[in-house]
Amino acid sequence: MVFYRIYGFRGSENLLQTDCETERLFLRLFQLADAKSVQELAGHEEVARTTLSIPHPYPDGAAEAWIERTRSATEIGTIYSFALVGKENNELIGCVSLRVSKTDNQAELAYWVGRPYWGLGFATEASKRIVVFGFEELGLNRIYAAAMTKNPASYKVMSKIGMKFKEILPKHILKSEVYEDLVLYEMANPNLLR
Repeated sequence: MVFYRIYGFRGSENLLQTDCETERLFLRLFQLADAKSVQELAGHEEVARTTLSIPHPYPDGAAEAWIERTRSATEIGTIYSFALVGKENNELIGCVSLRVSKTDNQAELAYWVGRPYWGLGFATEASKRIVVFGFEELGLNRIYAAAMTKNPASYKVMSKIGMKFKEILPKHILKSEVYEDLVLYEMANPNLLR
């Protein structure tokens, strides 16, 4: 249940592992072979509509470019994006990631799950695991997450994993030519509160 071979920002130690698992999921780095599934799942209109930055329609070639960018960012310790792969069928289900601010020793949690897998608890399961990774492996001080207020399923995940409501940010992002309100949740590293 530890990560390795990702270059952590604590120094040059190779203390992290790229793969881990939960009860129903394998979490691993994305591979170029995942690009078609990423485009299909993330690009679904309902998925794109509920996320902060996924476009619809999802352009050809964008998944490959995104995978390459996130793998490069993982190597320098600024983004850790993991594919959620079902143990039962070995199929891509979604993504969970931490976008790390080394300066502030904190990260933004983000996730998406393909439409066929909504309501099954995969986002909660993966997010719980990635929070442990962030606090225990990366030594982060704080993890926060944001969702559009029109996406209560997303901020229910935040609450279920122990995050606390912080604030609503009115008209904070422009999505599909509409300014959307965001809800912000956060949690501090319990190991650093002692």
